[in-house]
Amino acid sequence: MTASAHTFHIPVMGTSFTIESPVKVARYGISSVISLVDDVLIEKMRRFYSKVMNIEYLPIAGSDHDWRARRITAYLDLVDDMVRDQFEKLKSTAFEVGSEITHYFELLPEDSTLKQLYKAMLAMKDPAERQEAEDELRSRMKPGAIDVNIMTKVDRLPRDRDGNPLPGEFSDALASLRGYAGSKLSSSIVFSAGFNGRLYSYVEQFQDFLANEAGEIKKKIVIKVNDYRSAFTQGKFFAKKGIWVSEYRLESGLNCGGHAFGHGGSLMGPCLEEFKKKKDELVYGLFEIYNKALGQKKRKTFQDPHPVRITAQGGIGTAAENRFLLDYYRVDATGWGTPFLLVPEATTTDPVTLERLCSAGPKELYLSEVSPLGIPFNNLRTSLSEEHRDEKIRSQRFGSGCSKGFLISNTEFTESPICTASRLYQRRKIDEINGRTDMDEESRKAAVESVLAKVCLCNDLGGTATLVHELADPDDPPIAPAICPGPNLAWFSRPFSLKEMVDHIYGRCNLLNGVRRPHMFITELDMCIDYLEMEIRKSPLPINEQKIKYFREFRTSIEEGIAYYFDMVPEICRQSGEDPEQMKRDLGDSRVKFEAVISRHGKVFQQEPV
Repeated sequence: MTASAHTFHIPVMGTSFTIESPVKVARYGISSVISLVDDVLIEKMRRFYSKVMNIEYLPIAGSDHDWRARRITAYLDLVDDMVRDQFEKLKSTAFEVGSEITHYFELLPEDSTLKQLYKAMLAMKDPAERQEAEDELRSRMKPGAIDVNIMTKVDRLPRDRDGNPLPGEFSDALASLRGYAGSKLSSSIVFSAGFNGRLYSYVEQFQDFLANEAGEIKKKIVIKVNDYRSAFTQGKFFAKKGIWVSEYRLESGLNCGGHAFGHGGSLMGPCLEEFKKKKDELVYGLFEIYNKALGQKKRKTFQDPHPVRITAQGGIGTAAENRFLLDYYRVDATGWGTPFLLVPEATTTDPVTLERLCSAGPKELYLSEVSPLGIPFNNLRTSLSEEHRDEKIRSQRFGSGCSKGFLISNTEFTESPICTASRLYQRRKIDEINGRTDMDEESRKAAVESVLAKVCLCNDLGGTATLVHELADPDDPPIAPAICPGPNLAWFSRPFSLKEMVDHIYGRCNLLNGVRRPHMFITELDMCIDYLEMEIRKSPLPINEQKIKYFREFRTSIEEGIAYYFDMVPEICRQSGEDPEQMKRDLGDSRVKFEAVISRHGKVFQQEPV
């Protein structure tokens, strides 16, 4: 059901870690996702690769008309040219030990049709027969997709030189979409972080997102979702406009890298079960709406739905887990993010950060308050960004200059939005906190620490690529890279080659560091329980009825999830070879932990006011 040569992809990671991943892995048939948030970094990467390719670089200045969209289009077109050139050169190499084309086929999963044809070719003795088989293999090869990602909530509206807001179509998200739409790419755009009606409505303006007469879609829509209801709701919005969603990418809200979302206690296992049971209902329900919309718009309707993929990502760490998702839940592909941060052949990480990732254990990986968006953020305690922030606090130079401004959103102290990591905001907010008379010292200290925790993610998340390729301009802020691995990183402890990681995914080797690792579902469950308690603790008193309802629904979701996993133990262990008694003990420990949280915050879950 998948058009890719592989059954996994590399999801978007930060703004810089996958900024050039297609240039590194697409020629081997591996798909990856570029973030479109940071057009400043994207432009610098285009300058860098133009020099590498020895082609003319014409700068697109931040003062030029529609600069953001034009920068994105120019970089994506350059990446597309590079990947096409790499792939054609790879296809022309000989089938011999150590060649690029041999590497392509050796990476493929063992049970794929292409891999079986490759093995059959190797066994052939007759030169003419083998040549015919080689030609057939070359004709069937395809590069990995150059996909892109828009974080829908990062949608600042820039201003002109006089400080006036630009028209709506120049907002960050819409300009990013326009940049991708204007590119030569035939791939997918991933919408993550929730619904954005203005952005979704804008898609209809571009022909490449619409099915042609043959039912083919050049640029496909992928929506990152947290459950079935979210998928149907967002898919319906597009269907009503005559736009088909080609993939629903279920991601663990917590057991992943980057920003973390509790999603009301939704757990991957039960959500995947619902997709498995209701996929036909999803596809045909949306197809009816879609076809009706096409008819109303006087466009061609279709006999059958276009293909729809269901994929899953977030916390996958073993070949057994990967195979279980593919076989039991029948997902079309899986996403492997955090482990690829340790693969320099696939992602971009500077040497210092890479070394610190390799030595990081569970204590170094935590859910932090560093994001200016106010959303919990998976973080590395030993990152250069954390060190730089702490040093600024010690020297009373806390806060950051706002050189890029992608995350500006706060208007507590200013008419125009500013960033909560900025010097201006942090100094004013701390003055306000220190001036309050309704807080005790402990509460005051906690409030100040929360303000000071924020870092300039716009700048720091682009730091690794900036260091690796020496992209910094003279007036750029200091480079102190931030990185956003998921907790899965703790079980991998050295750099790996691309072949090693792909072999690990497909079960041809085992790269775990030898320490016992809980099943991905258990890890996510425990994180969900911790998240519930964190949310309760930080809720201002008295907790309002809306919040109480949310917590009670969260509790119900976890209870139902625990019951589901106990029922699934035999199936999970049959597929993975794990010890069922150990998994039951792990689930039992999680249930005890959950019950302790409920007991500590009993009033929240009772009917009386809190």
